Amino acid sequence: MSTVELTADTFQSTVSAEGITLVDWWASWCGPCLQFAPVYDAASEEHADVTFGKIDTEDQQELAAAAQITSIPTLMAFRDGVLVFNQAGALPAPALEQVIKAVKDLDMDDVRRQIAEAEAAESGAQA
Repeated sequence: MSTVELTADTFQSTVSAEGITLVDWWASWCGPCLQFAPVYDAASEEHADVTFGKIDTEDQQELAAAAQITSIPTLMAFRDGVLVFNQAGALPAPALEQVIKAVKDLDMDDVRRQIAEAEAAESGAQA
């Protein structure tokens, strides 16, 4: 599978879908972004079970601001609609493979339980 361009219109429906979605936030003037692009594209060909999205931060400035992107490239990983990884900086191929494996290996029931506990603790702290 190749990469898909994401926009403000398609971002939410794509990342909230069941399964794994990686999102590469990039810009054409960004040297590290251009270095990371072939690594990301190659991984998209290796992992047909993962959606690989790309967001041009110049073209989608409001979306980038809403996602609080302050440095590019930034890689986000969503699994079943939950943001499970968010890191700025270009990754070498082995590190990207580690991220993909780690996201695939997550126990999502445990992740959702941890989120619920954190939200409950935050609600209790505000009361």
